[in-house]
Amino acid sequence: MIRSGNEDSVFADANPERGVFMVADGMGGHAAGEIASEMAVEIVVRELASVREIGSDSGDACLREALRRANRAIFERTLAESDKQGMGTTASVLLLSGSQYLIGQVGDSRVYRVRGGVLQQLTKDHSYVQEQVDAGYITPEQARYHPYSNVITRCVGASRDVEPDTYAGDVQPGDVFLVASDGLTGMVDDQRLQQLLSSRASPGRLVDALINEANGRGGLDNITAVVVQVLRTDDTTPTAERPAFGAATPPPGRR
Repeated sequence: MIRSGNEDSVFADANPERGVFMVADGMGGHAAGEIASEMAVEIVVRELASVREIGSDSGDACLREALRRANRAIFERTLAESDKQGMGTTASVLLLSGSQYLIGQVGDSRVYRVRGGVLQQLTKDHSYVQEQVDAGYITPEQARYHPYSNVITRCVGASRDVEPDTYAGDVQPGDVFLVASDGLTGMVDDQRLQQLLSSRASPGRLVDALINEANGRGGLDNITAVVVQVLRTDDTTPTAERPAFGAATPPPGRR
């Protein structure tokens, strides 16, 4: 509801073998942030095109390397083009295959799972306030309203090297996954996210409801969300309902 441009990028695709879902939140100013997030999505998705066995060490290594390659490409562009200096992006990548998930994480976009009506944040932010929470200086609730809540400590493209975090776990029928930028999670608290994602609505309607909720609370940043509902899992024919994804931008004339 505030910004005239959108620096978020998003990818979501699923077939009977696997699903790939990614949200990247660019930074560095209009155009530069948009380019960084677009580059991250394009490179990571391309590098993961042949990955099928996500439960193995090789799957984890491939995901880490995909994020590192995106980091190097963005960083080298900041060196070659003066107007791109300082650009970077968050990256939250969710892979689903069979009865497993694998997540790659850099920055403060997030991946959540709702199981049995209970919301769980599967990733940890690379941010100043998260470090303060981990150290016991502030509470998670205080972190939400902290003046430095938008300061991240790790991103894709800011330096020559980056160390992604990875997370792995099981998938069950009925699970609902959310991949989102902080334009959503910074505006909508976990309790409300849990309420919305626990409804029986379709993924498309859930995305609309999430974005409307964030905008209704002020919409201070770009809002991007991917919702995936898992219908069935097994070792040979994993399936997920076609994911819904959306990125909220102000309507023409709104700033």
